[in-house]
Amino acid sequence: MNPQQAQTTIGEPNTTAIVFFLAFVGLTLAITYWAARKTKTTSEFFAAGGGVTGLQNGFALAGDFMSAASFLGIAGLVALSGFDGLIYSVGWLVGWPVVTFLIAEPLRNLGKYTFADVVAYRLKQTPVRISAAVGTLTVVAFYLIAQMVGAGNLIRMMFGLSYEAAVLIVGVVMILYVLFGGMIATTWVQIVKAVLLLGGATALAVMVLAKFGYSPLALFQEAARQYGPEVLAPGKLVSSPLEAVSLGLALMFGTAGLPHILMRFYTVPNAKAARSSVFYATGLIGYFYLVTFILGFGASVLLGRGAITSVDKGGNMAAPMLSEAVGGTPFLGFISAVAFATILAVVAGLTLSGAAALSHDLWTHVVRKGNSPEHEQLRVARLASLGLGILAILLGILFKGQNVAFMVGLAFAIAASANFPALLLSMSWKGFTTKGAVASMITGTASAVLLIFLSPTVQVDLLGNKEAIFPLKNPGIITMPLAFFMGWLVSLLAPEPEASSRYAEVKHRMHVGAEADALTPPANGTPAAATPVRTPGTQTT
Repeated sequence: MNPQQAQTTIGEPNTTAIVFFLAFVGLTLAITYWAARKTKTTSEFFAAGGGVTGLQNGFALAGDFMSAASFLGIAGLVALSGFDGLIYSVGWLVGWPVVTFLIAEPLRNLGKYTFADVVAYRLKQTPVRISAAVGTLTVVAFYLIAQMVGAGNLIRMMFGLSYEAAVLIVGVVMILYVLFGGMIATTWVQIVKAVLLLGGATALAVMVLAKFGYSPLALFQEAARQYGPEVLAPGKLVSSPLEAVSLGLALMFGTAGLPHILMRFYTVPNAKAARSSVFYATGLIGYFYLVTFILGFGASVLLGRGAITSVDKGGNMAAPMLSEAVGGTPFLGFISAVAFATILAVVAGLTLSGAAALSHDLWTHVVRKGNSPEHEQLRVARLASLGLGILAILLGILFKGQNVAFMVGLAFAIAASANFPALLLSMSWKGFTTKGAVASMITGTASAVLLIFLSPTVQVDLLGNKEAIFPLKNPGIITMPLAFFMGWLVSLLAPEPEASSRYAEVKHRMHVGAEADALTPPANGTPAAATPVRTPGTQTT
């Protein structure tokens, strides 16, 4: 395939892609209808009633994490940069052992719907939940923008629709998923999407390897012959060791702070299922990233970098173009529809986590002080989902034509700086206090936003300035330690004996667990010891 052929084919409406896309939407809307009949309580809306198995949640976690950025972006990076393109996939993947050993079990045992439940368990509710909601909504907003703009560009190039129409379609279908089906529908949509994505990527990789005698080594040797041996060595994409460490920290610990990932640990019945779901997800995601490595090198060898960049400068269309080269237009249609389905599912998960922050953290515990009845909580949750869906559509249209790579990096940097330090300190340090938690989360959020705005990604790449005030593209090496430091320092300066006295209870519950319905923390800013323990099946907060 030459660049001219790629341009004419990619830009035309693809009947197969439209058929596959409509089939996927039809299937998932049927799932949503089924789930809506089972979603009657806030527990079912936010956590699927805790009835998801470890294997199901593993596939759903993998579906949440394998976004279009992973499928399209990493394949494009490898195609254009060679071995160095794997830095993102490796950074994301090694974050999962952190989730397994530090986060999954304590989060499931201590929380209810959001990670703020854990941070606020022995602290004062109102300031902690407000601070946590600020960080959560900031992460969700930037992630949503990236996904919506990616959807608009993909459909504009593949289906022949306008950018605005594509964004509107994604937003409307996603709102239907979340508004009516809640977490039950979102979970099954993620499972279906994960199976399709893994199957499609595997089929594409097998077709590529068939052209090289099913030998990955032969593929790599051909890449080295065309582009030189440096294509198989690191150092081209991220040449500065400091930059590499900073990016790695953000990717690795950002995984353990993403609100839509953390929320998934409340959908399983116990801590054992939470651990097993991470085990399954890690295997699926690791396999997927190995496949994208094959796709990236296959695209660079079979298509040529010039053909790839002629369609999209960032290389994001490398995988769809490769699918056409090895499988023809019908296979291109299937892969395009799978990529679009990927965006739909991830946006649904993000919207649900944002709705949980607005409804559960802010409305129920801050505005209503824990006195919100069940039907009111569910109504506010659905209104929040609708509002976030509309906001996602508007932001997607507003940011048309923008480079969204920095938004994904910002989302991970904020998650690693605002959410992860406070979450880890609350579970591991007896002296952590309310003021320390607020200082950690606000410092992490504000510093990450500020430093990325001052970084070369924004100042040079987007605004066209000659140089940036802050030299690193990703500020994780500064902002994450700063959030830990502020949490430690402010906690020492403003000790909280009541919080310290309850640490033994937190530590015990982290390790031995408790009934999920007996975990409600205080709702009025007083120590949780005064809060009655709920019995299973009740909805009292």
